[in-house]
Amino acid sequence: MPRDDLFGRPPAPDPESYGPASPQPLAARLRPRTLDEFAGQQHILAPGQLLRRAIEADRIQSLIFYGPPGTGKTTLAQIIARQTRSKFERLSGVESNVADMRRVLAAAANRCANTGQPTILFIDEIHRFNKAQQDVLLPDVESGTVRLIGATTHNPFFFVNSPLVSRSQIFELRPLSVAEIHGLLLRALVDEDRGLGYLKIRADEAALQHLATLSDGDARKALNSLEIAALTTEPGPDGAIHLDLSAAEQSIQKKAVVYDGDGDAHFDTISAFIKSVRGSDVDAALYWLAKMIHAGEDPRFISRRMMILAAEDVGLADPMALVLAVAAHQAAEFVGWPEARIPIAEAVIYLATAIKSNSAICAIDAALEDVRSGRTLAVPEHLRDAHYEGAKRLGHGEGYQYAHDHPGHFAAQDHLGASRRYYDATEQGVEKKIKERVEKWRAALEQVRK
Repeated sequence: MPRDDLFGRPPAPDPESYGPASPQPLAARLRPRTLDEFAGQQHILAPGQLLRRAIEADRIQSLIFYGPPGTGKTTLAQIIARQTRSKFERLSGVESNVADMRRVLAAAANRCANTGQPTILFIDEIHRFNKAQQDVLLPDVESGTVRLIGATTHNPFFFVNSPLVSRSQIFELRPLSVAEIHGLLLRALVDEDRGLGYLKIRADEAALQHLATLSDGDARKALNSLEIAALTTEPGPDGAIHLDLSAAEQSIQKKAVVYDGDGDAHFDTISAFIKSVRGSDVDAALYWLAKMIHAGEDPRFISRRMMILAAEDVGLADPMALVLAVAAHQAAEFVGWPEARIPIAEAVIYLATAIKSNSAICAIDAALEDVRSGRTLAVPEHLRDAHYEGAKRLGHGEGYQYAHDHPGHFAAQDHLGASRRYYDATEQGVEKKIKERVEKWRAALEQVRK
């Protein structure tokens, strides 16, 4: 038994100890030590998968793990170091600097030369390092002095230097399923060494399901919420701690949606939103809208994308779509959250249920491609500006027909000097009538060009 120190104070708790005296939260104590204990990520860790084969054969090179919090990036790095008998060195993209990196790299080189032991350098939030800091790693990663494992919640193809990405294998870790987190909670309740098995706990299934669902795939959040619920609930007359749904709701509180303002979750969610509206799935569109609202997305960002969508994907099949999208944007500017959700939702429902046509974007893109790649057409003489002195002597404006002087306010004259067709009207909604008019006018123009 550890004795009190010279001043009569009890010894500090061992950070590696478990049970009621442990200073570590439940998620840290229950951290898996082997691949068999690891929950989730079967797409990369199931028997026969590339990463598992590489770990078991000790053929790990540099790796980058990316995914949302609580999916096991740090834990997996520690398991790899343990299984490959490597020295585990950890740095943080938030706290560490170049001097810290050089110190670790120099120690790794000495260790390799003197003992032959490899070093795994784990860098948490590697995307926080700037380009110069990331470049410091390149020579030692290239030479094999260290085996780098970087962890990030941001897509490494956008936030990590290309030379470092090209020297690393990229693995995406996904949020754990409700069933996987439910299994972790059950394991925590019965594990007497590292979990809560030393307590007499009777947990309702509804409480466990609530924790597993609202943790949103984050194992750390689920386990720590379970511990809070257990340690703050008074035992009953029989000495058992009863965890009901109410206790679970209080321990996990509001669901925190994984949503970063400049990363994958931000762009993936707006992409799903746009594609749902384009696909006329109004319910899916409202769900993704609700996720962005809940996460505190800027309403102006959402409404700006809706204006683009109204012109691009609804277009002339329903011209009122753009009018309503612009109105929703102006309303969002005036009122902000939470009231802005109402006009924005109204516009989303209108856009999602509107008849669709992408003829406008196809037409302008076709014209732009012609301008970029073809010969630039000169403005025909009869269309040139004739309002200045001397224009008539140059022949500018001669022969121009004023459309309003003709029946139907249409004059069959050449406005381009060449035959081109960019706009292909559809028969969707209002555009069907537009198509009839355009085809009639085009036929008349072709007669003039012959």
